[in-house]
Amino acid sequence: MKKLMLGNEAVARGAYEAGVTVVSSYPGTPSTEITETIAKYDEIYSEWAPNEKVAMEVAIGASIGGARAMSCMKHVGLNVAADPLFTCSYTGVTGGLVFIVADDPGMHSSQNEQDSRHFAKASKVMMLEPSDSQEAKDFTMMAYELSEKFDTPVIVRLSTRISHSQSLVELNERKSVPLKEYKKDFQKFVMMPAMARKRHVIVEDRISALQEYAENCELNKIEWGDKKIGVITSGIAYQYAKEALGNVSFLKLGMVYPLPEKLIKEFVSQVEKVYVVEELDPIFEDHCKKLGCEVIGKDLLPITGEFSAEIIKEKILGIKNQDKISVNEPIPVRPPVMCPGCPHRGMFYVLKKLKMVVTGDIGCYTLGALPPLEAMDTCICMGASVSAAQGMEKARGKEFAKKMVAVIGDSTFMHSGITGLIDIVYNKGCSTVIILDNSITGMTGHQHNPTTGKTIKGEPTKQVDLVKLAEAIGVERISVVDPFDVDAFEKIVKEETAVQEPSVIITQRPCALLKHVKFEGPLTINQEKCTGCKMCMKLGCPAISNKNGKIQIDVTLCNGCGLCLKVCKFSAIEKAGDING
Repeated sequence: MKKLMLGNEAVARGAYEAGVTVVSSYPGTPSTEITETIAKYDEIYSEWAPNEKVAMEVAIGASIGGARAMSCMKHVGLNVAADPLFTCSYTGVTGGLVFIVADDPGMHSSQNEQDSRHFAKASKVMMLEPSDSQEAKDFTMMAYELSEKFDTPVIVRLSTRISHSQSLVELNERKSVPLKEYKKDFQKFVMMPAMARKRHVIVEDRISALQEYAENCELNKIEWGDKKIGVITSGIAYQYAKEALGNVSFLKLGMVYPLPEKLIKEFVSQVEKVYVVEELDPIFEDHCKKLGCEVIGKDLLPITGEFSAEIIKEKILGIKNQDKISVNEPIPVRPPVMCPGCPHRGMFYVLKKLKMVVTGDIGCYTLGALPPLEAMDTCICMGASVSAAQGMEKARGKEFAKKMVAVIGDSTFMHSGITGLIDIVYNKGCSTVIILDNSITGMTGHQHNPTTGKTIKGEPTKQVDLVKLAEAIGVERISVVDPFDVDAFEKIVKEETAVQEPSVIITQRPCALLKHVKFEGPLTINQEKCTGCKMCMKLGCPAISNKNGKIQIDVTLCNGCGLCLKVCKFSAIEKAGDING
């Protein structure tokens, strides 16, 4: 049976068919749908962990316990999980252990264009890279066989286009893979210096064995065509190159670390000119040049952003696409905006009004940096808002902290904000931290987290109490407020930033897109009452616009959240059904 599947869905299917028992992940675009799909298979235990480090450690524990296990994350999540990754490379596995990492060339939903192949090389862990959904499933299944054969964790690298593109996948039955026997072995799994020194020797021997395997394995294959041009490539770049170049010769690398040497030299020796087509960094290119092979790569092809068939055709063949659609009319700019009814909008409106310095974080609320709100000063990585506030206060003094707050979502606070808050309290800081509790992990598509009281399968569980947590850390000033009550929120911000001790403000209002959130219906502008002061425009709500000098509300966008009612001083905003009866 064949089915059209996203690459992410295919990875999940591969895990299912491979007999995987435990999956622990943290959501992050473009990897999120893998674990969401796995959660639909009752045969697999799955969970959202508080962060990627915890998720990887859970998977490692399951593997040591004898199960086939998996952990999924996006590329920046691999940074968070780097500590256990490097050490489990030394320990090896009991049950097969696979990490899925989805890179994001072009930064569709990321703060950098990290190339995760560097992590495979640095941690000395095998890495595979599929080029379509069928391979996503097949490579995932092969990864478990290879993990157990070579006693190694295996990374499967995806990219946004592989994760989110669909192609046909052949479905098969699930394998029955019994738990492997658990044996106490502190020489293998307790990484004290004496044991780690011995394990490092084993890792180096393993890399040599993997390199030999790379020379003849089915993952790496030559596709002979016209030998005037040869292309060394992998992943989605292989698909682009096939479309752009047609019947040329390809060395398609499915195993991207460690890389073969003899196979590459053989391929290069039989073609006239060799191009290395790889998105992001010149990993393959540098390897080829180290082998003494003459190849063309980043001198010709870009090192930033995504590739396309058009880019490859233009750069290699010198052929520009003549069939591009030309639009004479100006295309309107459509920047990302917070949704109508977003609970964060009122908070940022107040912070801008108060001219606060705002250290920001990763989430929907990062959009508060954009016009017209422009209420965020920094965004570095998950949890950094809290730690950065501590750093700015220590650099510029307590008076500066009176005009500064940190903002962080509830899921991000669970991920890595807690330790920053502990740092502020422990080291006698006085920053104000605003936790934006919107009852869900919003940015990645409404996943549950420890503050929502539900598991990945929607089952009730213990719910973290943010107030009690802050109290346990040592915060004595804690406020809970509805961010749409802008007057009350403004008063609290003024009070908490004025004192020279740590404080936490929890803004509680659910995401407007949650199914249980209901509003009373769209609003409209009473033009007779409207003075044109444009205070409502400062909210940055996409439903409110200024057309020909008149403020208008688009009833097809407005959900009636009522925030604009709180800022209009002339009662010019009313329910759409109220005007003229």
